[in-house]
Amino acid sequence: MYIVGLALCTFANISSEEMSRDLVNEVEKLIGSSNTYIRKKAALCATRIIKKVPELLDHFITKATSLLSDRNHGVLLCGVTLVTEMCALDPEALQTFRKAVPLLVRHLKALVTTGYSPEHDVSGITDPFLQVKILRLLRVLGKGDSHASETMNDILAQVATNTEAAKNVGNSILYEAVLTILEIEAESGLRVMAINILGKFLGNRDNNIRYVALNTLNKVVGIDTNAVQRHRTIILDCLRDGDISIRRRALELSYALVNEQNVRVMIRELLAFLEVADNEFKLGMTTQICLAAERFAPNKRWHIDTMLRVLKLAGNYVREEVLSAFVRLVCHTPELQAYTTQKLYLALRQDVSQESLTLAGLWVIGEFGEMMLKSHGGGVAMESEEAIPEVHDTDIIELIDLVLLSPYPNQTIRQFSLTALAKLSSRLSPSSYAQSTITQILARFTSSAELEIQQRAVEFSQLLTMHEIKTGVLERMPPPELKASVMGTVSEKRAVGSTRVDKDSLVDLMGDEITTSPTRGEAAGGVTTQTTQDLLADIFGGAGDVTSPVASQPPKSSVNDILGLFGGESTSTAQAPPSSSMFGGELLGSGTAEQLPVLPRSYIAYDQNGLQISLVPQKAPNTNNILDVTAQFVANGLGPIQNVVFQAAVPKTQKLKMLAISNSDISPGITETQQLKIMFTPGATIRLRLRISYTSNGEAKQDQTDFSFPASVTA
Repeated sequence: MYIVGLALCTFANISSEEMSRDLVNEVEKLIGSSNTYIRKKAALCATRIIKKVPELLDHFITKATSLLSDRNHGVLLCGVTLVTEMCALDPEALQTFRKAVPLLVRHLKALVTTGYSPEHDVSGITDPFLQVKILRLLRVLGKGDSHASETMNDILAQVATNTEAAKNVGNSILYEAVLTILEIEAESGLRVMAINILGKFLGNRDNNIRYVALNTLNKVVGIDTNAVQRHRTIILDCLRDGDISIRRRALELSYALVNEQNVRVMIRELLAFLEVADNEFKLGMTTQICLAAERFAPNKRWHIDTMLRVLKLAGNYVREEVLSAFVRLVCHTPELQAYTTQKLYLALRQDVSQESLTLAGLWVIGEFGEMMLKSHGGGVAMESEEAIPEVHDTDIIELIDLVLLSPYPNQTIRQFSLTALAKLSSRLSPSSYAQSTITQILARFTSSAELEIQQRAVEFSQLLTMHEIKTGVLERMPPPELKASVMGTVSEKRAVGSTRVDKDSLVDLMGDEITTSPTRGEAAGGVTTQTTQDLLADIFGGAGDVTSPVASQPPKSSVNDILGLFGGESTSTAQAPPSSSMFGGELLGSGTAEQLPVLPRSYIAYDQNGLQISLVPQKAPNTNNILDVTAQFVANGLGPIQNVVFQAAVPKTQKLKMLAISNSDISPGITETQQLKIMFTPGATIRLRLRISYTSNGEAKQDQTDFSFPASVTA
């Protein structure tokens, strides 16, 4: 007996495909042995065999079915393991074993209701290992099958109700029961019970249990948000946990719980956590808070207050898109411009160390600074709990000078400061002291070592002497168009082409050339494996060749929306031409500075399930038959998009090369990019067939769309 068992163990571990084919019949016979020890070992050996050679699976279906009726717990455990593996490998086997659901339910019911069994008892629970295995198999068999799910509903409710959660043994069974309930076509009441169990896990002292509860709730929050909302208080308490991994998962879950009804409470809690959060959390938090405020704000006043609070607490961890969205909000809310200007003035008097707060303050004060003077003279009153002393024009100028003299300003802040001073010179009173102070500050920078700063100072100094044109040049800019949000730029029109979900039928484009985005490992070597080629040939009809992507380029930073408004330079950009300021940069037509090129237009190619893909085409320089396309991926929902695979095909008359996506996991507020290069015949219309697969809210998605660029792109 033991020699046979040892032989089976050895065979399972070291056998090749050829050995497995030769001896599969022997293993099949041993599964029917009268010795329980040999049956158990043979079942485990069969599991290893079908993993190595899946086509041998048919040899064991009959024997595996008989193992599910075995009365020995060890044999039954191995039989359930074998059946689970077979169901994962073969959909036909899955249909076959669904007939065994009533049998598995009886086994599980016997384990739950049986009395004390010293042979199988673990902390008062009968054979928890077998219970867990049966629950996992039921999860596989019940997924997508309402009849099988209905059969197991009662026993799952019984397991969830009767299992004692005082020890880890019970918790492990409850956790598997919860996963099974959430995976199958369970009744709504049963789902609520499962989520309530996860809520109880959050109150457990064991960090591991709390972590798995938060992780599971993150996956199911999209299925039953209301049930998860009932545990909002304890989820928010987890933000104060000492374990950083628990804080991270609680934070992700908190984002998903924000809605119109609880936005005030949730944002207040998130802001409280932002104040004490680790620096690694702050960048994502500021983006998510501002996104939630943008989507669910009850009114503009609350929206502006929330954005200001974020800038005060974490101004050094704010994306340019967030800052740009704040500026647009202020510009389009004239009734609150005086209020916002005063709040920013007060904030800068207290703290100039937060970069985004300083940039926002300089921009708003430069545009609307005179409103602070009007508010004390019978104009717009500030509706604020904070008392603000009377502000004079010299106070505003001294504040900007204070910013320039502090140790915190970088080149961008200095650019904003000089432009704000120039703007204020045409808005504040024409008193000699105020104007002379502005002139003196500008004069300090006319010999700056930074070319852009020096140029601005010189040009603004000259402009201030040209009284006949100064007012017109420095007048208030029109509000920017509200076509962009925190999540990224939205194109003006939807692209030509229709999006449809069709996983099984992909019409061949008369011999398309197929290109798929490589993984990071493939991109490093610049090689696509033959397996990937065969897969893509099968997907797209097999008529085209798969092009090998060139080495991956580092991901590009997001478009500097805010600098398009301010006229500043990005501190994260290594090299950039001096940009034209909305406040009047490049005023005198100096030939030494380059003009900012017109940004290429963005076309939305796909926008489904929280994922938006925009294509930004631009002709390659010095050619008329190569188009460089930047695909921009944005998660425009509250949750992240994971495992993004972007595939593209072009007609046979065109050629396509693709680089790797900058990151296949897309977090809200972050724009990931992928570069495409298309070679075409001049004047031809560029057609693309796109196939996108990804995971959204824990659910795998796969879509296809046909997309065509307008003829003007290649003209």
